[in-house]
Amino acid sequence: MLRLPPFRLHQPATIEEAAAILAGEGDAARLVAGGTDLWPNLKRGHQRAEQVIALRGIAGLGGIAGMGGMDGGAELRIGATAALTEVERHALVRDRFPALASAVESISSPVLRNMGTLGGNLCLDTRCTYYNQTEEWRRAISYCMKAAGSVCWVAPSSPRCWAVQSADSAPMLVALGASVTLVSAAGERELPVSALYRDDGMDYLAKRREEIVTEIRLPAASAAPRCRSAFFKLRRRGSIDFGVLSVAVALWLDGEVVSDARIVLGSIASLPSPATAAAAELVGRPLTEEAIRAAAEQSRAAATPMDNTDLDPRWRGQVTPVYVARTLRAAAGLPAPR
Repeated sequence: MLRLPPFRLHQPATIEEAAAILAGEGDAARLVAGGTDLWPNLKRGHQRAEQVIALRGIAGLGGIAGMGGMDGGAELRIGATAALTEVERHALVRDRFPALASAVESISSPVLRNMGTLGGNLCLDTRCTYYNQTEEWRRAISYCMKAAGSVCWVAPSSPRCWAVQSADSAPMLVALGASVTLVSAAGERELPVSALYRDDGMDYLAKRREEIVTEIRLPAASAAPRCRSAFFKLRRRGSIDFGVLSVAVALWLDGEVVSDARIVLGSIASLPSPATAAAAELVGRPLTEEAIRAAAEQSRAAATPMDNTDLDPRWRGQVTPVYVARTLRAAAGLPAPR
């Protein structure tokens, strides 16, 4: 049985107290909300912590509400410690951002969604076949770059780590133009979710070490019916497994013509990857079968899966246009192909 290593647990009552502890403890401190990522990582020795700061007990850090009112024209605020189950089931999320509810509903299993939080999912550690193993396994092949070694076993000649970002909420939040609020002892700032990630499997968050994600905001302009959205996740099993490809789509129409489009691919790189050329194929055109097919063909260039996750990477690259087309059809309200 894998056991947690010893550490000191802090349970601050306010976000200011939590930020002060985090600033004072330096690299020895870790944040925890639901613990579905941190606890397994500590047990397997992927991460280390002398101090753990628990956020779940801080009042006001959770909850879901429309900002400036509860009607369909308001921005939606989701507290960072809101449980994933609460997010997927909340009426405001399901009515106004249905694809986000679908993305969150695809995360792991019901038990872990009861524990995990939206803020925690956004900050999920990157994953890799050569990294997410027991201490003995990793020591036997010589540690990889992400675990005290000097070589990335996915691409041994590369100077960087290629671990994959598999947070299912992230591609959808990027497509919807969401932002996060970050708080530290020095103050507060807001960052687009698209700017929260770096293309580096080790240094994968643009969030500074001393900052805490406190809330996620979704703009009213991305809510239904102004925006049509859809989400798809590919994995070996229909539950529990991490994705090996996800597709997040958000479309804005002016009459019958697409005025703006975003297609974001997940679980194929160290950050959520916008398929910019694919989205550009849709803009200025009616949302027809021909336009969807052209966009899907362009999406292949945005997908370069590596062999550090489940299923064959060449096959995953080949089926990317297929699943982009299916997700676009779902957003357009077109029937799914047989």
